Amino acid sequence: GAKALTATAGPGHILMQDPLAMAEAVRLPMVTVVMQRGGPSTGTVVYGQQEVSMACFGGNGEGLRVVYSIANPQEAYSYMIKSFKTAWKYRFPTFVLGDGYVAKMKQLVKLHISRTQIKSEKILGKFGKVVNMRNCYNIESQLADVLKKDIEDFNKISKKIVESETFQCRNASILLVAHGIVSQAAREAVEILRKHGQKVGLFRPITLNPFDYATLSRLAANSKKMIILESSTGHFERIVKQKLYGSTKIETYQKPVEPISVEEIVELIK
Repeated sequence: GAKALTATAGPGHILMQDPLAMAEAVRLPMVTVVMQRGGPSTGTVVYGQQEVSMACFGGNGEGLRVVYSIANPQEAYSYMIKSFKTAWKYRFPTFVLGDGYVAKMKQLVKLHISRTQIKSEKILGKFGKVVNMRNCYNIESQLADVLKKDIEDFNKISKKIVESETFQCRNASILLVAHGIVSQAAREAVEILRKHGQKVGLFRPITLNPFDYATLSRLAANSKKMIILESSTGHFERIVKQKLYGSTKIETYQKPVEPISVEEIVELIK
């Protein structure tokens, strides 16, 4: 019943998909920190957002896992605390997803004590009883019954977990959509562009799974153009377009592994 975490990146994240899928199957609470590294294979521990798909939907299952995408060291601290609460309250594996730059970054961080602790309870051998944490089924209907209940639970808690933030979106004709460290650059670019009279706003999902489609759909409907920014070639785009498929006003700016700078985004909009 002890609270525990593990941390990895790149190939280690690939190798961990087996136990992570197992954790989904038996509703085992755990926290996994993933500081994405460039691929394929080992690559280097640098900028990159190429492990989004694996974090959100890896393993043989339905992606019943919570993924927080952090953008700076302050969030690395704050969302570690939140991830433990989420994992142990709702009994789903929970991820803190960053990248090599955030992992190496130094910044003053405001420490805070959480006043709402989620207690950890003994899972195996509680009250002297044997607990069968089952993930092996003889026929499809048995597994389907378990999955239906888990999917229903995940969809129900998603409304409580889903998280995003918006910046200067009130009258934005151009909507930037970015997560993680790319959203940091996008936010600064919006500030510069607004000073030059450009009506640009930013939507940043903090939870990639579940995803705040309700807010994004509303903002997209009020904008003339939406630009998806990511340091990969489609991991984030696929998630964004899942509920907005067919929209002709969606454009992308993608750079696998390489960083996307404030200056690049400013020039892109200009």
